[in-house]
Amino acid sequence: MAEKQINPVLKQVLELGPTLAFFLIYLRIKDDTFTIAGTDYTGFIVAALVFIPILLIAMGVLWALTGKLSRMQVFTAFMVIFFGGLTAWFNDETFFKMKTTIVYGVFAVILGIGLLQGRSYLAYVLSDALPMADEGWMILTKRLTLAFAVLAIANEVVWRTMSTDAWVKIETFAFPAALFVFLWVQIIALQKYMETEEK
Repeated sequence: MAEKQINPVLKQVLELGPTLAFFLIYLRIKDDTFTIAGTDYTGFIVAALVFIPILLIAMGVLWALTGKLSRMQVFTAFMVIFFGGLTAWFNDETFFKMKTTIVYGVFAVILGIGLLQGRSYLAYVLSDALPMADEGWMILTKRLTLAFAVLAIANEVVWRTMSTDAWVKIETFAFPAALFVFLWVQIIALQKYMETEEK
């Protein structure tokens, strides 16, 4: 099914809104303790659990409006639900923090497997939106594989050595910003591989 176009601002709100909502909810209740069915939960764990339905509702609206969800969005949602569930079941925020490591790590592994096969899975996903020569896709895929691996390692360092407060801020803003800047720099650096309609 072809993706229906919607207002780009609305699309960004639906894609980024849940993460920002989690951040704001966490800030509001981070120092509180909630007793549910006789078990005490920290504000972080409650914010993580509230994040799950917010994410699913946003994805549902996005799917209803565009008729399409990317594999990355579906995978990320699955990981959020799975690790959010483990976080609640074991009453341990470690699981939710590890989610980021595993998401970035899985992306690195998937792209790496493609590279070992001499293919760019990145091109398979993004070639329609970003026409580029095969050589350019291979270069970008190698660099992005390394970037995802670095982010996975960085997340492990952050959550194991820093406070929950610091992790939430870095997870919400620093990691996405670093990835955005990295991709922006790469697209500029790989301009010579870009294909135009004239070509």
